[in-house]
Amino acid sequence: MKIDGGEMFASMLEREGVENIFGLHGGHIDPIFQACRDHGIRIIDTRHEQAAGHMADAWARTTGRPGVAVVTAGPGVTDIVTAVANAHIDSVPMLVVGGRYALADDEMMPLQELHGVALMESITKWRRLVRNPERIPEYVSMAFRQATIGRPGPVFLEIPEDVLAARVEEEEVRFPEVYRPEAAPAPPPEAVEKALAMLSEAERPVILAGRGVWFSGGT
Repeated sequence: MKIDGGEMFASMLEREGVENIFGLHGGHIDPIFQACRDHGIRIIDTRHEQAAGHMADAWARTTGRPGVAVVTAGPGVTDIVTAVANAHIDSVPMLVVGGRYALADDEMMPLQELHGVALMESITKWRRLVRNPERIPEYVSMAFRQATIGRPGPVFLEIPEDVLAARVEEEEVRFPEVYRPEAAPAPPPEAVEKALAMLSEAERPVILAGRGVWFSGGT
């Protein structure tokens, strides 16, 4: 059986336990919307891409899991920039997927032409252009890994419309199983003992903890 790029993308979201995507529908990303609907992933279709980005940001802040925003090519990508920059400054894990004109139309003045990866260079933790449909699951897994390991932050995938629409034999597609560390890093035992000693000896101890405590599951 053949599956298209949208189906591969939705399958990876399902494996990640993603419940919602935020976005504004456009022709360049239609396969993603159709596949997410088929997989039971709720589509929150907003009136503006900036709203979709801020919603994905808020979802990540309140749940501790990466928010996912999907926007169409060109103006869809430019409209979400403010939300992505905000997530970048605050180290919020977020996957942003931008549509793109077909690879075959490069340098032919296609509809809504824009090089999204270059635009996102300074406001994302990691960004890539997907050129092969078979590698969509691989890139999605890398995106979630980069968004969550170390210091969290927004990541960006740009997927051309012909890559999303391409149909590939399912057995030729590899869906990564393990692509993130299963165990959280632990401090040296002596550091823990020192911290405990300091707390036990303090008369009015105060702990100032950043957002990293929340995203790492430390609360």
